[in-house]
Amino acid sequence: MTYSMDIAGLHRELPLCRITDDLYIAAFICFGDAELTTACAEQLLKLVPAEDYDYMLTAEAKSIPLIHEMARQSNAPKYFIARKGPKAYMPDPIFVEDRSITTAGTQRLYLGSDDAAIIRGKRVLLVDDVISTGGSLKAMEELVNLAGGTVTGRIAVLAEGDAAERDDVKFLAPLPLFNADGTIK
Repeated sequence: MTYSMDIAGLHRELPLCRITDDLYIAAFICFGDAELTTACAEQLLKLVPAEDYDYMLTAEAKSIPLIHEMARQSNAPKYFIARKGPKAYMPDPIFVEDRSITTAGTQRLYLGSDDAAIIRGKRVLLVDDVISTGGSLKAMEELVNLAGGTVTGRIAVLAEGDAAERDDVKFLAPLPLFNADGTIK
């Protein structure tokens, strides 16, 4: 089963994926879809004026091509990735805990102290592909705050389920939740 959707002027068939027996989501994946990534980045950049933020930050992993393309299109020299695990090249990483609808259990998001030092005192735009429960955005915001930065905006390609009712996140389109038979909840 799939859900037909127009996103950033492009038509896509999103496969329905089981989360629980009575909850399915439409999987929005930018990985490997250069045309969609480019179009979404262009449209997201129109949602928030460039003068409203100094840097962009996203969580690993599905939004990495998206934030990269946004940086490329806007000529941003640097953006940040909150990593799901500490890396050897990350000096004295800071971290926060995160819960996501598509990841089992609790995970952590990490930022090296070198990147945290750059963010300190700066305005940061949070970028995500899909906001659902808001857990990833909350964790990214906590990470920015821990680094001493200020979140000045939150954007996502899609807002899933009740997230479409949020007024603190700008997004390109709402995305419904589904029943096991493929009907919209």
